[in-house]
Amino acid sequence: MNPRALRLGAADGPVQRAHAGLKLAVALALVLTVSSTTTAQWPLLLAILALLLVVAAVARVPRWPLLRRLLWLEPFVLGIVGLALVQPDGLPRGGWLLLRSNLCLLTMLLLAATTPFPALLAVLRALHLPKLLLTTVALTFRYLGVLVDEAQRMQRARQCRSARPGAWPGWRVLATVPSRLFVRTTARAERIHAAMVARGLR
Repeated sequence: MNPRALRLGAADGPVQRAHAGLKLAVALALVLTVSSTTTAQWPLLLAILALLLVVAAVARVPRWPLLRRLLWLEPFVLGIVGLALVQPDGLPRGGWLLLRSNLCLLTMLLLAATTPFPALLAVLRALHLPKLLLTTVALTFRYLGVLVDEAQRMQRARQCRSARPGAWPGWRVLATVPSRLFVRTTARAERIHAAMVARGLR
C-alpha cells in the first residue's frame, strides 16, 4: 500500500503548498492554545473550530473520510473523558475535555492530510531531534501500509470463506481478527528486522 493512500485531500492547493515547518508550527500553536483554554474562553475554541473548518474547505479535504478518522480515534478520547467523569464536577469537566481533545485531534488530522510525511520528517530532522526517534517514527509510518494491506487480505479471505453467515458466527469470526492480525504482523515485522540486520543494520 502506498503511504500516500493514508493521506486525505487534494494533491495540490494553497494549504498543501505551504511550507511543512510553518504548518507544523501553526498546528502545535493551536494545540497548545486549545489545551490551555479555560471554560470562560469558549469563544476562542469556536474561533479555532471555524478556522479549522475553513482550512479543510480550502484544502478540499473530504468531510466524511476526515470524520471517519476522527471517530477511529474517539475511543481514546472517551477513555480519558471517562476518567474525568469520576472526579467532582465530572460532567462539565468531561464535556470540556471532550471538546478540547477533538479540536486537537482535528488539528493534527488536517496537518497529516495536507502535508507529506517525508516533509514533516525533514522538518523534525532540521530541528535536530534524535535520529533513533526519527527512524522509529519513519518505520512505523511505513509499516502502517503493511498493516492495512494485511487487514484487507484477511477481510477478503474471510469473505471468500463465508457464505452468508448469520449475525453470531459473523461476530465470532470478527472477534478473532485483531489477534490474528497481531500475530501475522508481528511475524512480518520479525522477517523485516531479520532482512535489515542481514543488510548491515544494527
